[in-house]
Amino acid sequence: MEFKLIKKDSRSNARAGILESPIGQIETPIFMPVGTQASVKGIDQEVLEKQINSNIILSNTYHLYLRPGTKIIKNAGGIHKFMNWKRLILTDSGGYQVYSLSNRRKISEKGVLFQSHIDGSKHLLTPESVIEIQREIGADIIMAFDECPPYPCTFDYVKNSMKLTHRWLDRCIVKHDNTPFLYDKKQFLFPIVQGGVYNDLRKESAEFVSHRFSEGYAIGGLSVGEPDEEMYKVSDLVCSILPPDKPRYLMGVGTPVN
Repeated sequence: MEFKLIKKDSRSNARAGILESPIGQIETPIFMPVGTQASVKGIDQEVLEKQINSNIILSNTYHLYLRPGTKIIKNAGGIHKFMNWKRLILTDSGGYQVYSLSNRRKISEKGVLFQSHIDGSKHLLTPESVIEIQREIGADIIMAFDECPPYPCTFDYVKNSMKLTHRWLDRCIVKHDNTPFLYDKKQFLFPIVQGGVYNDLRKESAEFVSHRFSEGYAIGGLSVGEPDEEMYKVSDLVCSILPPDKPRYLMGVGTPVN
């Protein structure tokens, strides 16, 4: 995977570029359609391909893990064949869903124990199991496991959460580097920058993940209730630190204007 920078704005960190991958290219910036359960709701795939010309969609690890389950997806030959989509797919790690299940989960160093929103059954997600789940799903770009702290949140909570996310990242990298790929293709692991709306923590997290030499990076913990001005301020700070020759994925942003 290679990112080719075409143009950079002289007044900001905004960029235009092309992300080259083994199965296609993406012109950036791009607004990525969300196919939570292997389908973008309300839009036919032919429309996505020919009219919207989307070269990448996002699917959700948490939801696919619970239903239909990775066994069914694996038996189908991976998510591309399962949903008949020949272009790029990115899966998130389930960290945001863990955040949204605040009354149904327990976070520890090991991982997150949670109750399914479908049937109440209990499940444990760990950095290792999240990488394995995404391996079986077969997305092209996969996310490291993280905790997404709520907004507003105290500095101490966000700092401890960020440190936990960093430790989980290193476990994800070990698992990713020591697990063979399925479906005869490489998967690209993106670490996630956390730190809430605290500049010092965001700077520390951006520097930490930058030293993991990934093919790309994600900015998480935003679009969780903070004002847009805070989101833009944090993303600008983080983008001034992340490697300039790598793609960046701003997670959770809900509108094309954002």
